Amino acid sequence: MDGGLSVTFISVAMFVGSFLLGFIPLLFRLSEKSLQFVSILGAGLLCGTALAITIPEGVETSNLSGLNASEKNTTSTERGLPPRFFIGVALTLGFTFMFVVDQIGSYCFMRDQRSSLPNSVHITATVGLVIHAAVDGFALGAAVATGQVTVQVIVFLAVILHKAPAAFGLVSFLMHAGLEKKYIQGHLLAFSAAAPILAITTYFTLHSGSSLENQLSATGVGMLFSAGTFLYVATVHVLPEVSSSKTSQPSSDQQQHDGAETHQQRHLGLLESLILILGVGVPMVLALGLQDD
Repeated sequence: MDGGLSVTFISVAMFVGSFLLGFIPLLFRLSEKSLQFVSILGAGLLCGTALAITIPEGVETSNLSGLNASEKNTTSTERGLPPRFFIGVALTLGFTFMFVVDQIGSYCFMRDQRSSLPNSVHITATVGLVIHAAVDGFALGAAVATGQVTVQVIVFLAVILHKAPAAFGLVSFLMHAGLEKKYIQGHLLAFSAAAPILAITTYFTLHSGSSLENQLSATGVGMLFSAGTFLYVATVHVLPEVSSSKTSQPSSDQQQHDGAETHQQRHLGLLESLILILGVGVPMVLALGLQDD
């Protein structure tokens, strides 16, 4: 299938899936345990996808770009930076970008909680999740640009399982805040559309290079950048949340006013650990189906 058709089809499927998943809290009441299992599986898939799929594919694509460049410049004595430098930079930038996004989102959320502006907290929460979803779309667009069907499928599964608890959480938060259903649907629509739009934009941007070398280089960096974002979301954002139990224990009037919560660290249960290992292992097994073009 043509790459443009592939990214369009996958983006439409992601939009419909995210929107329908976000509707579930409006129709049914899910237990916290069920949602936790989905989060753990999604975190495992994100880690496994980053380690077994996106990093190897990004490294291989970057090396192909370097080989093409070296073949064209066999008579030149000048040497640029080695490919491993760009590999490390792309991974680090992806991880750091998500860290900065999280910090800015947390700051804005806490500021809006203390302000008297109506609906400011709702907007901040939605904008933060929209940015996260857009980064997922970047990862998917880079995956489609590789031309590997297995990579596309694995990244799609990892992203959609990561977006499921995010959609549940957004809708549940807005419902708890007392927002009307029609406005909740608008927030959910923005969240669902972010990843598909950026996936399509990323794909055509990566393929806008004037040469095959530029396309390979851009695709490799995009895959490695997305791997850095996956590792951050899974290891810093999702796993610490599912491995801690929230207990509202205000120790003062100020904490009670701010709604502060303390987190008690606990170990994952046997079933939770097996689900996490399963999520990490699935991309590794599916990676065996990858074949060089």
